[in-house]
Order: sequence, then C-alpha cells, then structure tokens
Amino acid sequence: MGCASDPNQDPRDPWEPMNRRVNSFNDFFDRSILKPTAEFYHNVMPAPAAEAVTNFFNNLGDVVVLANDLLQLKLEPALQDGTRIVYNTTFGLGGLFDVASAWDIPKHNEDFGQTLGYWGVGPGPYVVIPFLGPKTVRDTVGYATDTTVDPIYKIEPEQARLGTAGVRFVDTRTSLLGASRVLDEAALDPYAFMRDAYLQRRASLVRDGQPSSEEDNPPPPPPE
Repeated sequence: MGCASDPNQDPRDPWEPMNRRVNSFNDFFDRSILKPTAEFYHNVMPAPAAEAVTNFFNNLGDVVVLANDLLQLKLEPALQDGTRIVYNTTFGLGGLFDVASAWDIPKHNEDFGQTLGYWGVGPGPYVVIPFLGPKTVRDTVGYATDTTVDPIYKIEPEQARLGTAGVRFVDTRTSLLGASRVLDEAALDPYAFMRDAYLQRRASLVRDGQPSSEEDNPPPPPPE
C-alpha cells in the first residue's frame, strides 16, 4: 500500500523540500556575493555605459529569440527580430545602442522552453537550479538547448566566454535590484511567492499573453 500524499503539497512542486534547500543556497549566494556585486556595479557604472552594456546583451539575446520565432513558425515576429539584430548590430554599433526600438521595431520574448510549450509539451515539475534559480523541467531543457545558439557560448577563448557570461549575469541581476526589494518587503513566504510568480509568468509567455489554462498552471491547493 502506497503512502498517503501530503494534502497541502502543491502539485506543481513535488520536489519542494529539495527546492527549498537549493533556494536557500541561492539566496545565500545572492545576498553574500551577487547582490553586493550588482549594487557596486550599479553605483559605479555611468548610466549611459550601463545602458549600452544591457543593449549589447539584449542584441545577442535576440539571436535566441529569432531562432525560437522560427521554430514556432511565427514569421512576422521573426522578421521583426531579424531586423532588430541587423539594425542594432550595424547602426547600433554592435548592439550598444537600441536603434531598433527607437525606430518602433518591437522586441519579442521567446526561448526554447516557450517553444516546447507552444507545441504542447507540459511544464513538468517546478525545480530550483543552483545559481540559475526557478525553472520547470521543460524550461530546464529549454535553457540547455538555447545555449547551443546563444552567441555568448561561441566566444573563444574560454576565459573571454566565461568573462562575458559573468558580466551578463551581473547586468541581469542589476536590473532586478528593485524587484528583489519588493519581494523581501511584500512576501511572507518568498519561496512560494517566487514560485507562483514564475509559473504564472511562464504560462502567460507560452500563450503570448493569453490567459493560462488550469492544465498548464493549476492553482495551488487551498490552505486548511
């Protein structure tokens, strides 16, 4: 006879005890190393230079977006994102300036996790990855796949590749400084808050902003 399941267990998060331990490690790493680094970067980096760095990485990220536009057969977004890459790489001096947005060419958000969802692959269980944070099984596979087309992972030599990836990591964390303060102040259980927000956002992205279905993102069990 099998063991009875915990009635309070969120069905989206069957690995919650392990996930919470990994989340605690990530939180320690963030508070002790990553967040102070991001705050230092924010304080010493001139705003125009910081914006240029963000634009540069966004331009590289548009290569991944374009690949997933095509995999989802979204031809108009693919044309727009391809145009963004060409314009920002040329007129924007290697992506340092986002001239495409200034010229009203929209930017999209696609990755291989969304591509799998677009073609009907379910999200699978929620999982927290060391250093990378919240994912689902589907998004973990998607992240690994996206690295095969991400231009950063094509940089040689290895030291330059790791350095560039590290700068992007810090740049991304810097953009989330405000959000982390809101999370610390607003959430009684930051882990559950982050999990719910992540799953809802990913469900929305897969459907291009359309309301998510209960099949892909079922609600958590009601409190007793």
